[in-house]
Amino acid sequence: MHIIKPADYARMLERLAPAAARDTALAAPSRRGFLKAAAAVSGALVIGVRLGPSEALAAAPTDGPMPNAFVKIAPDNTVTVLIKHLDMGQGVTTGLTTLVAEELDADWGQMRAAFAPADAQLYNNLLFGPVQGTGGSTSVANSWEQLRKAGAAARQMLVAAAAEQWGVPADSVTVEKGTLKSGSHSGNFGAFAEAAARQPIPKDVKLKDPKDFKLIGTRLPRLDSADKTDGKAVYALDIRVPGMLTAVIRRPDRFGATVKSFDAAAARKVPGVVDVVAVPAGVAVLADNTWAAIRGREALAAIEWDESQAENRGTAELLEEYKALAGTPGLKAARRGDASAGLAGAAKTIESEFAFPYLAHAPMEPLNCVIEKTADGVTIHAGSQFQTVEQAVTAGILGLKPEQVKIETVWAGGSFGRRANPPADYIAEAATILKAIDGRAPVHLVWTREDDIKGGYYRPLFYHKVRAGLTADGKVAGWEQSIVGQSFITGTPFEAFIIKEGVDGTSVEGASDTNYAIGNFAVDLHSPKVKVPTLWWRSVGHTHTAHVVEVTIDELARAAGRDPVEFRLELLKDKPRHTAVLKLLAEKANWGPKPGTGKGRGLALHESFNTVVGSVIDISIVNGQVKVDKVVCAVDCGIAVNPDVIAAQIEGGVGFGLGAALHDEITMDKGVVEQSNFDGYVPLRMSEMPKVEVHILPSANPPTGIGEPGVPGVAPALSNAIFDATGQRLRSLPFRLEDFKA
Repeated sequence: MHIIKPADYARMLERLAPAAARDTALAAPSRRGFLKAAAAVSGALVIGVRLGPSEALAAAPTDGPMPNAFVKIAPDNTVTVLIKHLDMGQGVTTGLTTLVAEELDADWGQMRAAFAPADAQLYNNLLFGPVQGTGGSTSVANSWEQLRKAGAAARQMLVAAAAEQWGVPADSVTVEKGTLKSGSHSGNFGAFAEAAARQPIPKDVKLKDPKDFKLIGTRLPRLDSADKTDGKAVYALDIRVPGMLTAVIRRPDRFGATVKSFDAAAARKVPGVVDVVAVPAGVAVLADNTWAAIRGREALAAIEWDESQAENRGTAELLEEYKALAGTPGLKAARRGDASAGLAGAAKTIESEFAFPYLAHAPMEPLNCVIEKTADGVTIHAGSQFQTVEQAVTAGILGLKPEQVKIETVWAGGSFGRRANPPADYIAEAATILKAIDGRAPVHLVWTREDDIKGGYYRPLFYHKVRAGLTADGKVAGWEQSIVGQSFITGTPFEAFIIKEGVDGTSVEGASDTNYAIGNFAVDLHSPKVKVPTLWWRSVGHTHTAHVVEVTIDELARAAGRDPVEFRLELLKDKPRHTAVLKLLAEKANWGPKPGTGKGRGLALHESFNTVVGSVIDISIVNGQVKVDKVVCAVDCGIAVNPDVIAAQIEGGVGFGLGAALHDEITMDKGVVEQSNFDGYVPLRMSEMPKVEVHILPSANPPTGIGEPGVPGVAPALSNAIFDATGQRLRSLPFRLEDFKA
């Protein structure tokens, strides 16, 4: 996800919910309201830090400075960190809590985490502007200083309270593993929580030097593992509200179609079905339970769809149109030197084509949420990834102000970007159903797996055409790249802020800004109009651009008779981070020796979300099929807050990337999606998962993204390994492994 400038925020809200945005610009909570909420926590110290864009922190004119509330220290000696981001499995609850615990000098056993309420005024993503949301691998990066300062401030207030009670100088009080000491005096945090709450909030705090870290950089156990293991963790699918009805929606088979008429008589006769209503997304069936709602949907008869505005092209036709577009001049996404002249004088030239299918996100927990009418608005229970947008969209549908939309964020069983979309589609659907039944009962909207796979908001279909050449002495003479793919930003509130001179930055990132020193370089973009709903997908544009760049670089290295590592190092001589990662990767993977007959190895190096990841994949060819034996990764993600979580994210990225390389695709025939469940849209099987080694480059720099950067290098490294083993280039995804012979 790209960063939204704070100044653009009001215009974005107006596009999402015009009336609501005009009525209120996310009214700042008052200091009195904050103190009232804090006082409700008996004897607790509630503390936070003001840090970020001024627009996100502007309090009402009559109110004084007001802290963001992030840390709660209770009399029972527990320390709870309010997590402003969604944890969908990436471990941010553990990582963000670690930041506070480190500066607080707490004991890990006393630390807890809870999801913060939806309130962009207090809990905005500092890299997005005044927007509360999770994405772009920003969670730890944007909170790094903010939460450390919150922890340091709380520590200073506890020390002041202890010093006052003991009658000793504050500088004589030490803190270690949640215990304050001074001479013969000793006490835990809980004993001083109430007194500390009366201390003035420090304006300035001193943060630790990284060399003094005791928790950051260690493999602390995750806070969520136990509850997820024994079933205590609550997901939206677990929510039960008195009187709640479960809703499923019959959506059209073709994107862009709308319902004209339907016969609900048979559906209403299904036991448990309570109501059937038309909504913008289709026909909603409400029932006492999920099974009855699904059976009621199956019983719907005589649905007539208006398909006059529907997409009726198949993926084969779209791909042919894309190929034709690639042969014509596009919008200029990048220009360096004179690519045409460089290629004209090249001693060797390679030309290649790459195709990438639509991809579903397919999180293990399908989309779902609960919405209920309250005395002053509505409450939504969801694995909410984009709270501010969801508040604005819901408010616009129901005629409310955004602050009247309360969101209770719960755990999410995966997302990969799907839960954070500009139209807030599944939240909006639930709101329209609640509106259609006049709010008479809480609504639990549930998407089935079939809804999920066929429901759109895919990673877009892309096609690349590349010409690259070498000079007689093996240097890159020129590079021309044409990219064709649907923009998922066009037509959204983000268009004005991300699309520049017609170029969608999310479509070309990773190619137009390549770190390789290629003097004669050109990238063009075509963004055709297609009615298939599309969205960012784990690692966004890097999902296809990294593959094209890294396979082409490997092909150039081979054509030049150069070692792929050596070739890359020469092109990255002015990039110390990339060079260090590549050298570490080559060392840990024992790069160099030929693997042997029937075996191959390939590598890829790519930067995304300010993190550099190198991958080496070793494969074997067994009975004409590829077996991925081992993956070695080297990572520079700044300071490793929790190395175990980082390794898990890279391992998960490898599995995610291998699934896309070997199996995954969404295809359409005459506009109708052909896949509907995991039998047709096949995730990577556990038996296919290779051993993964993760090596983290030591760093004293602030953390960068880690949730997504493990994905982009997987497919190109695998493609390069297949070439190493077989001499055949497989460029398009997913790889058609039956098309080559060992």
